[in-house]
Amino acid sequence: MSVAGNQAETRRLVDKLWSYCNVLRDEGVSTIDYVEQLTFLLYLKIADEKKNDPIVQEHLLPRGWTNRGWVELEDQTGSELKRRYEQLLTDLGEQPANTAHNLIFGKAQNKIQNAANLSRLVNDLIGREIWSVHGTDVNGDAYEQLLSRGAADTKSGAGQYFTPRPLIDAMVRCTQPTPEDTITDPACGTGGFLLAAHAYIVDNYVRPNGLDRDREKLGQIAKNIWGTELVHGTARLAAMNLLLHGIGSWDDQPAVQIEDALARNARSRASLVLANPPFGKKSSITVVNEDGKATREDVAYKRDDFWVTTTNKQLNFVQHIARQLDIPGRAAVVVPDNVLFEGGAGETVRRNLLRDYDVHTLLRLPTGIFYAGGVKANVLFFDAKPPTGVDQPLTSKLAVYDFRTNQHFTLKTKALRGEHLDDFVEWYLSADRPEDRKPNDRVQLFDYAKLIARDKVNLDLIGWVKDESADDADSLLPPEVIAAEIVEDLQAALSEFAAVAEALGNGEEMES
Repeated sequence: MSVAGNQAETRRLVDKLWSYCNVLRDEGVSTIDYVEQLTFLLYLKIADEKKNDPIVQEHLLPRGWTNRGWVELEDQTGSELKRRYEQLLTDLGEQPANTAHNLIFGKAQNKIQNAANLSRLVNDLIGREIWSVHGTDVNGDAYEQLLSRGAADTKSGAGQYFTPRPLIDAMVRCTQPTPEDTITDPACGTGGFLLAAHAYIVDNYVRPNGLDRDREKLGQIAKNIWGTELVHGTARLAAMNLLLHGIGSWDDQPAVQIEDALARNARSRASLVLANPPFGKKSSITVVNEDGKATREDVAYKRDDFWVTTTNKQLNFVQHIARQLDIPGRAAVVVPDNVLFEGGAGETVRRNLLRDYDVHTLLRLPTGIFYAGGVKANVLFFDAKPPTGVDQPLTSKLAVYDFRTNQHFTLKTKALRGEHLDDFVEWYLSADRPEDRKPNDRVQLFDYAKLIARDKVNLDLIGWVKDESADDADSLLPPEVIAAEIVEDLQAALSEFAAVAEALGNGEEMES
C-alpha cells in the first residue's frame, strides 16, 4: 500500500471508530474510557489476525491458549457477548505480573454495559475490518490518531498526556536518534516521543539498508526504548500504542513501567531523553488521614543526586532527566516559562545545570499549541559530557530561538503543523555548535558568563525579535485568533483559581 493509501485507510478507520464515541458518551462512557475499551478489543482482534504467524503467535495471547480470544466474541450478541468479553478481560488480567498482558489487562473492566452497543462495536465497527495490514502501520497509526482525538476532548483531561505530534517530530529530528542509542521518557504519557524516536531510527537506518524484515535488528532497537508513566490507565494506553508499533513483547516485561520516576534515583541511564513532563508546579499525593478525610500533601523528593529539594514538579523533572543521562548523552525537554526564571530552587537548578551540562539551545514555543490552555513553554536542549577541567563549566554559549513572537496558533483554527518548525530544525542541524549555525533573525547567542551573572540566573531571554503587532494596526490578529487566545488565557486563569480553591478547601498555605 502506498503512503497516501495508508494515510487514507488510517483516516477511514479512525473516522469509523470515532463516529461511535458520541453514541457511547450518551451511555456515560467517557472519551478516554472509550479509547481504553478500543485498546482491549483491538488487541484481541489483531491477535486473532496474527494467530497463524508462527513467529509472533506466542507473544499475542498467553502461552497455551487455544480457541480463545476474539473467536469467543465474534458473531455473539446480547448478554452472552457481554459475559464472554468480561471473562476474557478477567483471564487476561490474571496473567503474570511484569508482562505486557498484565499491564494492558490488569484490573480491566467492561465499561460498555449496554449489550447492543457492545455488539455493534465488536461485530460491526471492529470485527469487519482487517487491522494488521501487511507491510504498513495502519493499526498503530490509527490507534495514535484515536489517542490524539481523545486528547482534544478537554473535558476528559486526556490532553495532559499528549504532546502535539509536530513538536515531537521536530525534537526528534534535532536529536537524531540512532540504533546505538538508549532512549527513554520519564513521563511518557501515551508514548509519543518513544514512537517518534523508533520511527526515525527505522526510517533512517533500517529501511535504507534493506533490513525492514530483519526482526533481530528491529528487536534490538526496540529493547533500547522504554518509558515511565505514573498513571496506570495512561500507561495501559502507552503500552498498547508501543506494541502496535513493534516496541515490546506481549509476554515479556513491558516497555512502560508504572511508577513515579521522581521517587528514586534513575535505575537505568539513557543516551537520549525526550520528554514533556506534566504541566503544573507542585507535586502532590492524596492522603487519607485517621478521620477518613482525604487531603493533598506536597511532595519534596529528597534524593542524594538532586541539587536541591523542592516541591516544584517541573524543576524535579529537569534534575531527574539530567541525572538520567549517560555520558555522552543528550536531552530535549519541554519546560514551562517558570523553570527559566523562578528564584530559590529554580536558580539553584539553573546554576548547576549550566555548570555541569552543556545547555546549548532554548526554543521558545508559541501559545495555543497544547491542549492545556494558556501554557507558555519552551524546549530545552542540553548534553551530558565529560568534565573539561577543574571549575570549568560545560556550557559555553546558549542559543535562544524565539519562535513565540509574532507566532499565533490555536488548536482548531490554526493548528501547529510540521512545516512551521522546519526553519528551526534546519537552523539547529546546520552545525553542531550554536555559534557555528547559520545566521537567523530569530536567534540570539548568550555567553555563559553573562547568563550566570543575570539576576537569579534568569534564562527568560527576549527582546530581539520585533513584535509586529505592537505598532502596526494592519498586523492585528484575526478576530477568531484573538478570541481563541482570550479563551486560553481564561482557561489558564480558571485553572489557577481552581488550584487556589482546592488549597483553601484543604486548609493548605498558599505559596506567594
